[in-house]
Parts: sequence; structure tokens; C-alpha cells
Amino acid sequence: MSEHVVVLHRWSDSYADYGSYLDHRTHRVSYVTTRRAAPALPEGAAAVRVVDSTEDGKAVREAVAALVEEFGTPARVVALHEVDLDMAAELREELGVPGERSEGLAPFRDKLVMARRLAAAGVPVPATEPAPDHAAVRAFAAVHGWPVLVKPVRGTASAGVTRLDGEAELAAYAFPPDVPVLVQPYLPHEVLHVDGVATGTGLGAWRASAYLNTCLGFTEGAALGSVELDDPELLAAIGQFTDRVTRALSDGAWVFHLELFRSGPPDAPELQVLEVGARPGGAEIPFLWREVHGVDLMAAAFAVQLDAPLPEAARTGGPTAGERGGWLLVPTPAVRPCRVTAAGSRAGTAAGPYAARVPVVGQLLADLPGYEHSGARFRFRGASSAEVRAAVEHTVADFDFRCAPVDPSAPDLVVLVGSGGRAYREYAFEAAAARAELALVTATGADWQERYLTGHRQVEAATPEELVRAIGAAAAGRTGRVGVFTWDEVLLEATAEAAHRLGLPHMSPEAARNCRDKLATRRLLAEQGVAGVGHAHVHGPQEALAAAGAIGYPVVVKPRSLAGSVGVVVAPDADRLRALYHHASDAAYPGLDALDGLVLEEYLDGPEVSVDSVVRDGGVRPVNVVRKRLGYDPFFEEVGHLAAPWRHEPWAEELVELVTAAHRALGVTTGVTHAEVRLTAAGPRLVELNGRLGGDFIPLLGRLANGVDLTAAALDLALGAEPDLVQPYDRCAEVRFLYPAHDGTVRALDTAAAAAVPGVERIVPLAGPGTRLLLPPRGIVPRLAAVIATGETPEECGEVLDRAAALVRAEVEPLSATPNDQEEGR
Repeated sequence: MSEHVVVLHRWSDSYADYGSYLDHRTHRVSYVTTRRAAPALPEGAAAVRVVDSTEDGKAVREAVAALVEEFGTPARVVALHEVDLDMAAELREELGVPGERSEGLAPFRDKLVMARRLAAAGVPVPATEPAPDHAAVRAFAAVHGWPVLVKPVRGTASAGVTRLDGEAELAAYAFPPDVPVLVQPYLPHEVLHVDGVATGTGLGAWRASAYLNTCLGFTEGAALGSVELDDPELLAAIGQFTDRVTRALSDGAWVFHLELFRSGPPDAPELQVLEVGARPGGAEIPFLWREVHGVDLMAAAFAVQLDAPLPEAARTGGPTAGERGGWLLVPTPAVRPCRVTAAGSRAGTAAGPYAARVPVVGQLLADLPGYEHSGARFRFRGASSAEVRAAVEHTVADFDFRCAPVDPSAPDLVVLVGSGGRAYREYAFEAAAARAELALVTATGADWQERYLTGHRQVEAATPEELVRAIGAAAAGRTGRVGVFTWDEVLLEATAEAAHRLGLPHMSPEAARNCRDKLATRRLLAEQGVAGVGHAHVHGPQEALAAAGAIGYPVVVKPRSLAGSVGVVVAPDADRLRALYHHASDAAYPGLDALDGLVLEEYLDGPEVSVDSVVRDGGVRPVNVVRKRLGYDPFFEEVGHLAAPWRHEPWAEELVELVTAAHRALGVTTGVTHAEVRLTAAGPRLVELNGRLGGDFIPLLGRLANGVDLTAAALDLALGAEPDLVQPYDRCAEVRFLYPAHDGTVRALDTAAAAAVPGVERIVPLAGPGTRLLLPPRGIVPRLAAVIATGETPEECGEVLDRAAALVRAEVEPLSATPNDQEEGR
């Protein structure tokens, strides 16, 4: 099948491996998903459309309509999660797509229809009646007795299920508005679940398990476990019963999750159907089947919805010989949102699960639905049911899990990863410390930063693992909100990963990688049709020359993932490209990997601006547009920046559209970002999007120009709060960087007279005595000082900077030329 396939997806964990179910290179597979779940999707998707929830029918329909417009009506619509089955069925009907319709799905989604269909086939089920009001429940109890269960007709995972023990509980029960409910007797029997595949002619692969506790008990705070059964007589009875159930509900192939009540003596069990789902079981069941039994239930369900043959492993194989599996879900022991204060073994023993998803100390647990987001998840395997049950029970007894609710009225703490130099970042420390209590995580000790801090933690290396431990330790014992962020380009990816593991608001790790890798940026922008820029991935001068010939000169060559314009050069022709290629290929930046190959791009002519935006819940709000001053051609040295009013400019609207689209294409949904854009004759074109606060005093310029403090905004976003973006004024602020006239060693720098010039906001010395400065391309930002001025117009700022710069006195001792310098004409 080479047609278009649409998949509705909602898991953030790897429940389904879509990339192995359908070749994304030869099929157009598009996805409708959520921001949280999108990173779990495979590479090679034709398109990904993000919605706030896949239960939002209007948003999903709009997303699918956009996919239909781009790729045509899909041949199939696939949904593997139970909650998305209804939406998929409705879309098939509306689009005329083959597959299960709402009518066929009704016996699996509507519990009233399910019970009546099974009863009509002679399959035992509990008494089930509609419960539109208190009178209906009272009448049911008069016949069947108390207690009773009231549950949504179309509910999942025991959500909304309530046990009523008598008249008093019934009187206090409030029926959910606009949600049909039913009533059944409460049965105190053992609950089993059977998972597997019906082939259309009988049972394929299947397994039966016994719950430890109940799904209802889990919603009330008890751990929920399950152990696969190995009693052959019991399994024979369950197999026969399951075959009756599956034949009664469908004569086609389908994947099922069947829950049963079991009563009576062990040698003659009495079974009743609790409910049946036409989908793989939830919790850890898909993982257990793949890892213990070698069967992918999700692959089987995917094949069914594509009307493709079932995988061979799913067609046969009941629970005979072989290992048994089990799983355990531990609920969060506090009202969410809460912070983990303990999560580990009480006895320090390693016996028990073969796989676990356990939160870390300091992790924020948000209020998210579904078993996937349980407090802790464990998987077990063993030679027998008894062995697995013992391991599950040991884990329940041994696992120490404690959480503390978050108190929004308590003081906020933000953990800053990395510091930056005092000259360039002390203003940001001042702004951060004014917004929240500040803890610092660095690879070195704290010095001048101490006055702004309530805590400091030193790590040997800023790996995600080290950062998780350090941030978690900083958060331990805190009752208020905790956030994390960095303004250090080198630390962005590790910080994003650590924040993700800790459940803290932050740009996603995937989005951070997309921003850091300039090749990924170009590819994603091209895929999304965002203001294209000709580019190529090159390895070596010959590939670069060939690519430049195709793109056309001049071209820009740059490393894929360095910073500060290091290694970025422009070549006007082939001879200069040969001469300059090594500046990009040999470039290095401390702490950053250059990645494989270089990016060669068409040269974007026109003035360059930077755009600082605040992004929250996917909404992009550009705040500052700063004109960039460039020098030392062809090496793109940034010698100054001007923040000035910009919304009246003829390119303003198109600029906002470009930046907004770029964030969407790269998956950036939260954070303060710094984009670099060229205003070309063909319109604005993105140079790059940085996933962190701008450098070079740009946030300070913005605050001086329009009153919005982007550092404070970044802290608000890190805390999950709405930032204040009201602009009380709109004027100009500019920074000019002063450079030596030649390579040399600084002996003295005097800025006192310059600082006294009216309109100078501050002068920041950047090179003290003894500093060795090498001009581009030999050195990185070899600056003597930064002069910052304010004014009502750009001309006024420029005049102030001219006067101040003339008064700065610098003594720089020249360096002797080296043979290599002379050889390259430096």
C-alpha cells in the first residue's frame, strides 16, 4: 500500500513502533498527535500535526483536513489507543475510508451494547442497566442488592467508576453532566484479564493473567499488579470461554483485552465477562508481550486496521510452556501536582523487576491521565506464576515512594544550569534573583554569583544524569514551584533532557536538538515549507564546490552545531571557498561537538536582525527585534546590536509569520528563544533559531528599550507561570563592542571618561590586563569593552556611542606575526 495513512497517536512512551509496522520511506504516513507524544514518533513521517488533545474532535478534524489537502484522502485511518478508537471510526465514516465504523465498534466501546450482545449469545455477564438518575439505581439495587457500581457507559481504566454501598451513598452521589452511566452489581470475585488475538477462525496468541488488586482500587490509591497464569486446567477453561466471547462479538480478526470475573472452586471456575476492549491491553501489557513472549500486539492491531495479514507470531500460541510475565503500577501517594521526595528500595535489594520506570527525587509529577503516567511502573518475568507473584509482592513491600504536594504560595526556586562570564551575565543574575530564589549548577565553584544564590551544586560533568541528580537535590525539601533553565548554548541539550526527566517545564530535548543542529533546522524548515533557503550537507572541499555550483555564489559555510558564529564564513567564488573552507571545517567551540560534515547555504543578502520571542503552550510572542551590526567581513563578527521600535516596519508582519512558523517546524513550544533573520529582497529568511536567552546583552537592551525583562519571562516559563509581556514604552538601546586595532595583549583599559557621557547606560570592561586578543578569524569575540547607550532614536544612540567610544583608552601591546600568520596573509 503506497497510499496515504493517517495515524492518531497519544503515547509518550514507546508502546507502538510504527516505523517497523509500515515502511515510512515508501508510504506517506502522517500523524495527528499531542506535543507530549510527538517525540515518540518515528523518523520519516510525511507530516505531523499537533493538537492539544486527540479527544478534541474539532482540532483533530482540522488537522486531518490539512493532511488530506496536502496528501489526499487517506487509504486508512489508524488508532491503537482505546480512547482514540471512536474518533478514528468517525473519521473513516466522514472520509469514506475503509475500516471499523462506529456501529461495529459499539460492542467494545458502549458497555450497555456489549452486555446485551454477550447475553444474547449466552455468554455470562453481570446484570447491566442504564442509570439515568437516582431512581434507576435505587430500583436496580432493590432487585440485585447493595453494593452497586455506577460507571460511564463509554469509560476507560475505571475512570469515573463509583461504588455505592447503600441509600446514603446514593443520595450523596452526583451524576456526571452529559455523561451516560450504567449500573451493575458489585461482585467481590477475583478479576482476570485475557489478552491476545482473534484470527477470525479462532484464537491466535493469547495469555491469561490474574489482577493483584483491582483497577477500581488503583483509582483509589492502591497498587495494581498482574501475574500471568500457568495452571493448565484453569487456562483450558479460560481459553474455551474466551473463544466464545470473541466469536460472539466479531467474526473478523481483532486484538482483544478481555476482563473476567472468576468465582467458584479452582477445578470448576465460574467465569463472567466484566468488559472487552478491541485493542491491545494497557499498562505494561504491550511491553511484556514483546519482551517476554516475542509478540507485538500493537503490530497485530495495526495490521488489522490496515486490513493486512496478521504477523505470524500473533496467529498461534496459547499460554503453554515458557516464561510467565507480570507487571505492577504504583500510584502517586499524593495529590498531583506533587514533587517526589523518595523513590527507591527500602532494603536496597535488587530482586524483582527486569524493567522499571521509577521517578527520581525532585521530579514533578503532573496530573496526567492513563496508566502510562502512573507514579512508578515495573515489569517482571519468571519460570512460574508463583515466582512472578512473589517478585511483584516483594516490590510492593520494598518500594519506598513518597511525594509532597506543590504549594503555589510557597517561595519559587529556579535552578540555573551554567553561569556564563560575569561581564556578560551579571545583569541577568540580578534580574533572575529578583524574580525567584536562585540555585546554580555548574562544573566549577561559585564566586561572584554567591550574592544572588540560595544554593549551589557542583557537577563533575554536565551530563543529563548528573544534572538530574543535582537539580533533584536542589529541589528536595522545597514545597513551592521549582523550575530549571539555562542561557548557555553548550548546556542547552543536557538541560532540556534533565528537565524532561524531572517533569519540569522546558523546551523538549528534541526541539533543543533541532535548534542546535543547523542541518536539522534547514531540513525541518524545508519539510514544513517555511521560507526555504538553498542548502547542502557537505564533507570536504570537493563536495562543497559541487554544492556551491548548484546553489550559486556567494555561499555561506558553517559548522553544524557550534556557537557565536564560530567557523561561519562567506565565499564569493570557488577560489575563496577553497581558501576559506578550512576555517569552518577546523573550527571548534569549547564544550560543543561540531557534528558530521558542514552546512553550505545560499548567501542571504540584506540586513540581519535577531528576534527574541516568548513561547508558551505553542504560542509565539516576538518581543524584541534587534538590528545586528556586523564586521570583519567575511567572518560575521557581531560588533554591536540596536534595539529599536520595529512593528511599523514593512517587513514586521512577514517576520512574525516566519518566526512563528519556524518555532512550529522545529517543535519549540515553550521557552525564550533567540532567532537570527536576514531581511532579504525576497522577504525574511531564518538564519538560525537558538533555544535560549540571547547573549551579547540583548535581553538587557530589550528591557531598556521596551521595559520587558526577558530573563524574568524565562524564569516565569520555567515555573509554568504566565510571563508579564506588557511594554510600558518603546524607545532605543544599543550596544557597541570595542575591539583592538590589531592582535595583541591588553596592558590597560580606561573607561571612566566614556562612562560619564550623557546617554551611556553602562560600560562593561570585557578584557582585563594580560588578556590576549586575536582578531577574526583567529580569535573568538576579541572585545575590549561593551558600551551601552539609550536614546529616543537610533541616531541619538549612535551619537552617544561615538562620543563614548572616542573616550575609551586602551593600551594593547602588538603580537609578533607567526610564520603561519604571514603564510595566510593575516
